[in-house]
Amino acid sequence: MLNIRNILHDSIVDGPGIRSVVFTQGCKHACVGCHNPKLMEVNDKYLMSVEDIIKDIEANNFTQKVTLSGGEPMLQEGIVKLAKELKTLNYHIVMFSGYTLEQIEKLDNAEILDIIDVLIDGKFEISLRELDGGFKGSSNQIVHELKS
Repeated sequence: MLNIRNILHDSIVDGPGIRSVVFTQGCKHACVGCHNPKLMEVNDKYLMSVEDIIKDIEANNFTQKVTLSGGEPMLQEGIVKLAKELKTLNYHIVMFSGYTLEQIEKLDNAEILDIIDVLIDGKFEISLRELDGGFKGSSNQIVHELKS
């Protein structure tokens, strides 16, 4: 089960192309100026199974593109399973994380880096905010193309 606050379809601001966005609930980074402060609270109010998330995406997504966002996706126990299922269905996967690539490599669920296509990493830093940084919110964040 994953703690999912919302699944948005037809987003054009959360990665390249039109895509679905899975917003996870819970984040410990507490970035000042966070664009999703309601998603910071770590709780289990919005539990969804991987199967139900996939059903929702499959019913509403026509582009085979998904973004995992938050909150913090890396706090979700089932995030690797979800990414694997999406990849099996040939989805292009972008993930936003407040953790850096190097920090993720040390986590128990680091295998997600072998599955997703793009990682946008690093905490949002309001003093480094970029309005023209593409999909990044601040200049310290890095877009890692993990698969070509």
